[in-house]
Amino acid sequence: MLEKLKKLKVNIGWKSIVLIGVCVALVLVDLLTKIFEERDGWNFIVIRNFLEVASGSRNPGCAFSFLAEATWGQIFLIVVTFIMLILLVGFFIVLPERFIILKVAVAMVAAGAIGNLIDRIAYREVRDFVELNMFGNMTSCNFADFWIVLGAVLAVVDLLFLNEWAVFPLTKSAKAAQAKRKEEEEAKKQAVATSEVPQEEDKQTEVKDEHPEDENKQDNEENG
Repeated sequence: MLEKLKKLKVNIGWKSIVLIGVCVALVLVDLLTKIFEERDGWNFIVIRNFLEVASGSRNPGCAFSFLAEATWGQIFLIVVTFIMLILLVGFFIVLPERFIILKVAVAMVAAGAIGNLIDRIAYREVRDFVELNMFGNMTSCNFADFWIVLGAVLAVVDLLFLNEWAVFPLTKSAKAAQAKRKEEEEAKKQAVATSEVPQEEDKQTEVKDEHPEDENKQDNEENG
């Protein structure tokens, strides 16, 4: 395990730097909308009974008000968020640049986590103002929640269908990468197989060399 960790390399190129900037921008969008919502008291309907803006909603828990009533809920959520961010940052750093879609997903999830984490630390609750109809009920959320959900969906789609390790590859690049990897694996197996054959022959030769007298006796018996 430690040997595998030592082999991990930092992969921060210009694409990653751009995504870090995007992550910062998404955090600012989330925080600014919360500030303006509080200051101006936003209340309007985008799509009736589906998407509405209602100022003043606060959530001391997480999704669907989970842990809202628990006295230890905020501390628990803050600790979990910090751990998640550490893992996300580490994954983002070692993930190769060619996995750009997955890096975008990680940046979006991290931005949402940071936005809500700031709320939890500053206000001991999350400022929600977007009312969204989910499963027949209007649920309060914010832009940070949107970043997390969109990032998670993007990561799942990429892992299932798009990147070179996709479970069900649909893109030409993913299919080509998997075909190339299979060819390399077959080549390695053949190389191992061919290297084992001489070893077996060497062992047989060694056995013969260890018992030359037996071979001479057998030859004499045959000649006799």
